[in-house]
Amino acid sequence: MNEHERRLNRLKNYDYSRNGLYFITICTKDRIPYLSDIIDVGDGVLDVPTIKLTDYGKILNDQIIEMNAIYKKSQIIKYVIMPDHVHMIIYLFDDDNVFVGTSRTPSPTNAVIPSMISTLKRFVNKKTGFNLWQRSFHDHIIRNEKEFFDICNYIDNNPINWVNDIYNQKYWR
Repeated sequence: MNEHERRLNRLKNYDYSRNGLYFITICTKDRIPYLSDIIDVGDGVLDVPTIKLTDYGKILNDQIIEMNAIYKKSQIIKYVIMPDHVHMIIYLFDDDNVFVGTSRTPSPTNAVIPSMISTLKRFVNKKTGFNLWQRSFHDHIIRNEKEFFDICNYIDNNPINWVNDIYNQKYWR
């Protein structure tokens, strides 16, 4: 592959406006830890790392909360703001809050998920005064209940995994 070719990371012919659950990861540009600090609190059994949001992380957190008010047929139901990325689960639903697929024709230009992510990035950039984000985002369509609970667990444990990852120890205090 040519080094300048970008690999498409959206599922081909999938309508990202379909009802369902989507696991999204958005990274900061050059993976710079703009968003939070992971604070190591000790070695005890009940000790867990805590996340201290930076000013940029607080802007992102406020924008996520605002997104839930803006988008009437979707909710960001779970998220964690890490130093250089954010994980979230977005729930798209129809008027009756029913979690079912739709038979609509794929319409990638009107897709809700890319539109939400673009809006989130744009508003955060506007409030921070610079481009905070890496191009695009990673998505995973959550296909069943087990995947949903596994991803929720992954999100909950991400700060612990961050602290235990020797590569990231330069970023936590």
